Amino acid sequence: METTDSTQPHIVGPQDGKAVDLAVVGVRFMAWVEETGGGFSLVEHPIPPGMLAAPLHRHNREDEYSYVLEGRMGALLGDDVVYGEPGDFIFKPRDQWHTFWNAGEGPCRILEIISPGGFEHYFDELAETMARPDFNPGMVPEIAARYALDVDPEGTARVCAEHGLTSPMGPS
Repeated sequence: METTDSTQPHIVGPQDGKAVDLAVVGVRFMAWVEETGGGFSLVEHPIPPGMLAAPLHRHNREDEYSYVLEGRMGALLGDDVVYGEPGDFIFKPRDQWHTFWNAGEGPCRILEIISPGGFEHYFDELAETMARPDFNPGMVPEIAARYALDVDPEGTARVCAEHGLTSPMGPS
């Protein structure tokens, strides 16, 4: 984890911050919970065209806010499908089933604000686990449980089929 002393002013430039690849979506860590006094964390997600960024899931502890920087983001929020363009801000409250994807032909990039902070460590732990030579997808539910994250594999397959997306959970 690369953190900066939160008591000192600093800039996170466009190439700064730890970056990891979760096979289907990238994560660039811009502000860790340890740097924000716990209030929030901030990550950037580049999402390839036609890719679901995350399985259908819900957080039990965090709210998420997505700010679209580039491209077109689609999202399922409860029963509603919404689309965001550059400059749009999409609220994904805790305890609501949701997922999101690149709904355009080109690159999509979003800033993801997570409040309170801490869930960024899920991405970091998941990336480290996925890089292990003994990794298998059966390891993921245990990691998700530590972060109070519920995942719906059947719902994920349904969203992919309805929107013509590639799933982060692989073929169903």
